[in-house]
Amino acid sequence: MAENPAPHDVHLDARTLRGLAHPLRVRLLGLLRTDGPATATQLAARTGESSGATSYHLRQLAQYGFIVEDAGRGQRRERWWKAAHRTTTMDLAEQLDDPDAMAAGEVYLRSVAQGYAARVMDHLDELATLPPAWRSVGALNDMLLRLTPAEADEITTRMWALVDEYRRADDEDAALPAGTRHVNVQLQVFPHPGDPS
Repeated sequence: MAENPAPHDVHLDARTLRGLAHPLRVRLLGLLRTDGPATATQLAARTGESSGATSYHLRQLAQYGFIVEDAGRGQRRERWWKAAHRTTTMDLAEQLDDPDAMAAGEVYLRSVAQGYAARVMDHLDELATLPPAWRSVGALNDMLLRLTPAEADEITTRMWALVDEYRRADDEDAALPAGTRHVNVQLQVFPHPGDPS
């Protein structure tokens, strides 16, 4: 969630939320962003879904402007797709007056959270096989703080500002130091569930 999306980002509104509010669509869009252009058949193999299901959801993503056809790839009968934007941003507070948009926003956020959890589990699955230099870096920590809403916003903004100082995975022009690899950075700041105050 970002305050001011960049031109290469898409900011979800009530209409576009409806187009992305499906777990498979969130997953397909994520795969196109991280792994690059692909066909419905290739994405079906990666997700364990049928090519008919991936094809349908890819068309829905295209209808809402999240992906576009990559006409320069493949053979005439193959339909390749690529992400139209680098990232997605959303402010759920903008949807408060529209119950349908709130419901779609919750489906979207639950799908995103499932993807985050899956990436953490995938990391743990391969941890023992990582090169030694990568086995001990990173963190999987949490801390319970007592914050006001303004302080919660401030900590989120400051942490993202720090992350923004580093090279993005999709910055193809960046000079990469030796030993560079893709690193997931997940930021989760939310009110503690069940806290009565």
